[in-house]
Amino acid sequence: MTLKIYDTLSRVKTDFNPLDPAHVRMYVCGPTVYDSAHIGNARPVVVFDVLSRLLRTLYPKVTYARNITDVDDKINARAQESGEDIGKITKRTTDIFHQDMAELCALPPDVEPRATDHINEMIVMIEDLIDKGNAYAKDGHVVFSVPSMSDYGKLSKLDKREIIAGARVEIAPYKRDAQDFVLWKPSADDIPGWESPWGRGRPGWHIECSAMSHKHLGESFDIHGGGLDLIFPHHENEIAQSKCAHGSETFAKYWMHNGYLMSEGEKMSKSLGNFYTVHDLLEEFPGEAIRLALLKSHYRKPMDFTKEGLREAKLELDRFYNILRRHSSVPTSQAGIPKSVLSQLEDDLNTPGAISALHQCLGALKNAEEDQVLAAKNDLLAAGHVLGLLQQDPENWLKWQPVTAAEAGLSDAEIDVLITERVSARANKDFATSDRIRDQLTNDGIILEDSSEGTIWRRG
Repeated sequence: MTLKIYDTLSRVKTDFNPLDPAHVRMYVCGPTVYDSAHIGNARPVVVFDVLSRLLRTLYPKVTYARNITDVDDKINARAQESGEDIGKITKRTTDIFHQDMAELCALPPDVEPRATDHINEMIVMIEDLIDKGNAYAKDGHVVFSVPSMSDYGKLSKLDKREIIAGARVEIAPYKRDAQDFVLWKPSADDIPGWESPWGRGRPGWHIECSAMSHKHLGESFDIHGGGLDLIFPHHENEIAQSKCAHGSETFAKYWMHNGYLMSEGEKMSKSLGNFYTVHDLLEEFPGEAIRLALLKSHYRKPMDFTKEGLREAKLELDRFYNILRRHSSVPTSQAGIPKSVLSQLEDDLNTPGAISALHQCLGALKNAEEDQVLAAKNDLLAAGHVLGLLQQDPENWLKWQPVTAAEAGLSDAEIDVLITERVSARANKDFATSDRIRDQLTNDGIILEDSSEGTIWRRG
């Protein structure tokens, strides 16, 4: 089956035909590092991580770029509110972002450009736009002239009135037209700024991604991804800047956008108590459960993220890892992705369908005859790998506990001691002691499994 993706630009599901089948290139908008990532920020990271994994199984070379926005008015505002140095804010929040996404089993991108490392490239691109008549400078600002591009709005399908309303713009003295947008703006002494032909200033948000994608992927590349909220104005403006600066017919050949995310049935809000950062969720749930919960909805559909959904995802993964633990002594080898899983992912990244097929792989392993176990286990792990699931040591997974429980509950060593005492009691036919220890462990959420090979345990 040929990989099919829904292209936002054409509004149809279409065959994916890369510009160069020997080297697929993808750019995804990354975080603005002024605070911890919330669960809505995590959704595109997980979605496009699966896509990059899939592309690597289909093509010989893939370059996946995801940027870090480390110069932005939100960062400046956070620094002024907190009194913390801007550099410290961006380093700390970038480090937390990397740690949190790794916990969600997301692989790092091949390239992770930072905006502050590409100021010169932005200045050069802005100069090109001025020279070609697509931008103009006034009062220390450089502004892109939207009327200079005849097909502006092609991605978002908005007319001029909707563009002005959607961009929340106002008539500014340095703008010729209300829909024009800023490429460069002056900086006061107390906020970051760089010398430029137009005075000390800083880039507009949109020019950053145009300059970074051009440097690392070229004038044209295959896929540009991000959240649905970025279609306008960010992605629309990227297209305008890049096509006009380079004179190319194509900027990104395909556009992919993940849907909006609700939380507990409503828009995320700190006042409603449903604003979840990934960092906080990881104290209550393992990262892989968060990942599974995100993948159980199709990436283009709106999603209602709930803690109950996380609990269900944790129990679902418990079942997978419990079977894998039973076959932990069976050696594994690299295997191709089962067709049942691959066909779902090749159909516009249908992760719910792929997870259903993953359960079929689990059933095959659970019911496998002795001579079928190796192949069934390899299939399950290969299917899990492309989804970013089931790659942990089953023992570690089944003994995981939340931070609060780890502080108050029994440690692994204490559990092992109690199990040893119980085994001894059973051997001496002291069933009262054996039952008392089992009850004690059960009350602490510890589930025991007795077999001819001994007793194993997991946290419930």
